[in-house]
Amino acid sequence: MFKTNYRVLTLFESLALTGYIAWFIWQLQTAHPFAWLVFPVWLLASIALHRDTPKTLGWRIDNLWPATRQGLMIYAVLILGTLLTGLLSGAFHRPPPRVTEPWRFFAYAAFCLLQQIALNSYLTNRLLYALENPRLAALIAGGIFAALHWPNPVLVPLTFIGGVAMSWLFSRERNIFPLTAGQAILGTLTWWVFPVAWHHGMRVGPGFYTFHQ
Repeated sequence: MFKTNYRVLTLFESLALTGYIAWFIWQLQTAHPFAWLVFPVWLLASIALHRDTPKTLGWRIDNLWPATRQGLMIYAVLILGTLLTGLLSGAFHRPPPRVTEPWRFFAYAAFCLLQQIALNSYLTNRLLYALENPRLAALIAGGIFAALHWPNPVLVPLTFIGGVAMSWLFSRERNIFPLTAGQAILGTLTWWVFPVAWHHGMRVGPGFYTFHQ
């Protein structure tokens, strides 16, 4: 009974944090800029409470090659699909966006690392424990990841597909570093392939509506 109750509480905890993130995106970041401090405090408290280790969080290099190898096929399909979309949409006739500049790309990759910590080290981890079903955990994590990118018409479907895939890969081989690299590449290609008029500089929440090209 205690274990069942703990799983329910873990599920509630994970959903509560994602709800707070949505609140931050839509309101708090403007009204209370320092509200982001809740994220690292919550994350550290959760890690301590659940007695996570670098291995369970996916912060490791001992399985770097197996984790990279298992993701190569899925990422190859996603990258080829994105490039094909770019070919059909005429993206290769447009100059590359500034995000492809080396320092901007690595800055974006650092942001992707933070997203992987939130998506997999935290959310997928908690869902795997609470639900004991990797496929269901991946679907829910992908759905939440997509919902947090609302109302962007480009990012919502793409982050659902990518979120499900990355969560599932993480459940099989816990390592967020190959996932970060793959997300950074896919995100950069998405920025280039789809017109800025569609994705509004990859903005989400109210920033999507206030974007001016």
